[in-house]
This record gives sequence, structure tokens and C-alpha cells, in this order.
Amino acid sequence: MYGNVVYVPRSVYANRDAMLAKHANLVAGHNGSIMWFHDKVSMASIPNRDCVSQQRNCKGDSSVSATSIGKVAVVKEGGGDAVALLGLIRLIDYLAQPSVFGRKQSLQIVVDSGTGTTAVGLALGALLLRLPWKVTGVMLADTVEEYKKHEARLLSDFKKLMMGDHEFDFDENSANLVQWVDRCLPRKFGNVLKGEVELCRQIAQQTGILVDPVYTLASWEYATRTCQKSTCSNVNVVMLHTGGTLGLFGLAQRYKSYFHVLKESTVKPD
Repeated sequence: MYGNVVYVPRSVYANRDAMLAKHANLVAGHNGSIMWFHDKVSMASIPNRDCVSQQRNCKGDSSVSATSIGKVAVVKEGGGDAVALLGLIRLIDYLAQPSVFGRKQSLQIVVDSGTGTTAVGLALGALLLRLPWKVTGVMLADTVEEYKKHEARLLSDFKKLMMGDHEFDFDENSANLVQWVDRCLPRKFGNVLKGEVELCRQIAQQTGILVDPVYTLASWEYATRTCQKSTCSNVNVVMLHTGGTLGLFGLAQRYKSYFHVLKESTVKPD
């Protein structure tokens, strides 16, 4: 639990393209080629263009053949990329199946939001499938103005990406799809408040669900408080769990005192 977790500096992590390109170069080797999934999807949406022409070699040009030995495909993990919205639309389609939530009942989906891409993708999926669902994004890393700008950029990029595909046609002026809200106890992104690690343990003991204090605890708290305050019995509140559990290992290294208290409280007396 207290292993040597190495954190990537935020200045490096903020420039994801450069960070991913660096690691892709190491994997591909000197003579390898790197293909970015976003480029492939973008070119596939344009008639009479060869997707292979968008492959980049380790120096960033597009002259490498698709038959190169060291081929590496870069698929971003969301992180503000419009391509990520496709997977989230597919998730909404699954959740709308009769065996899950169906298409008729009203839902309020609550999700923790780092970049906000997940929340935008879910809201766009609900819009495209004409579902009576609303999405609430619990802001963790920026102001509401910046989240709204990011939402507008994602929708615009997605519109361009899927140009000509009527299945994904929507009004580009569909702004404010997501209801952006502060977490119950706002703080600088990444900080953990006293008592939150213990709260995560209590939730795990009572429900069997693992949440972490940086991401999923924020959506858990907002969803539970919304349920307690809700006067609309015909609207179900759904918290979408985004993961983050592995982050507990790094947090145990940064906040040792919080985790040692946790450890001592679980030790049984002789």
C-alpha cells in the first residue's frame, strides 16, 4: 500500500500530446511508426482520403508506411479529446437498454469531472438518443466558466469529426448540456481533507463500493445529498463510478498519517 509511486509533474501531464508522443516514441523505436487514433477517425470521416497518410513516424511526419515493423497506436484516455465521446455515447446506449434503466424513466446522472469530458459525452449521448436524462458534472479542477468553454469546444470538435454522419447529427448550439456544480467541500484539485480517507473506508464497509477521496467521493457525496434533498420521487439519481481506486496507493504515500490512523483503527486487540 505504501510503495514507491512516482507522480508525473503536472506541468508535464498538462501537455498530454507531448507526453504520449514521448512514450510512443520509446515503444516504436527509431524505425517505427506512430498512428494517433484521433487522426484515423478524422480521416475516415473525409471521403477519398487514405487514413495511412495520417500515420506519423517518430519525428512527427506522415511518411511512414503502414507496413512498418514498430507500429504504435495512440489512443487517448479521454482527457479532453472529442473521440472519447464516442465511447460515452455507447455507454449511454447500453444504460438505456430495458434490462438496465430503459428509455422512459427520468434519471439524474452524477459524475465526477476532471476535464469534464465524461460528463459531456454522457449528456451528448442522452441528447442523441432523446432520453429524459440529465447529467450533473461535479467540478474538481477548474471554474464553471472553463468547464463550459471546454464543453462547447468538445461539441464543436465532435461535430466536425462526425461530419456527414446523420446518426450523430445534433444542434451545435446545444450549449449547457451539463449541469456543472461544485463538490460539497471545494478545494484545490488533488487535495484530501481530514476524515475523507476514513469516510471512504466506511462507504466500502457499508456498501462494498470502493471510492477514492480525489474523484469518486465527490460524486458519491453529491449524489447522496441530492437523494436526501430530492422532492421529485419520479427522478432517480445515478452515480456513475469512474474508477480512481488505484489512486489510493499514491494517496497512501502522500498522506501517510491519514492511512496509518486507518490501519491502527482496524487492528484487533490481543
